[in-house]
Amino acid sequence: MTEILLFSYGTLRLAEVQRALFGRLVQGEPDAMPGYRQRMIEISDPDVIAKSGTRWHPMVEPSDDPEDVVEGTLFHLTEADVASADAYEVDYVRREVLLRSGRRAFVYGDKEGA
Repeated sequence: MTEILLFSYGTLRLAEVQRALFGRLVQGEPDAMPGYRQRMIEISDPDVIAKSGTRWHPMVEPSDDPEDVVEGTLFHLTEADVASADAYEVDYVRREVLLRSGRRAFVYGDKEGA
């Protein structure tokens, strides 16, 4: 089974979201995205709001300030897990980033280029 590294800074870290998407809680480890900052966006998809319990979700974007960093959790997921996460993250695009730990992982970010 292929293991996929996925970094989350938002609702994928919530137990209720993990149970809804993966059918279980997923263990992860702390990591961070240097050179990025967070902002909040309003989600309109009713299924996403129902799973997360909120319409306001964080979004990451590149920062010009080298001191900016987004803290989060690095998960080791299956391909099926990532497919479920892709279906949930309708307002985001998945791309690969370099984390503070030196590992490369996927992250959901702004469709415009996070």
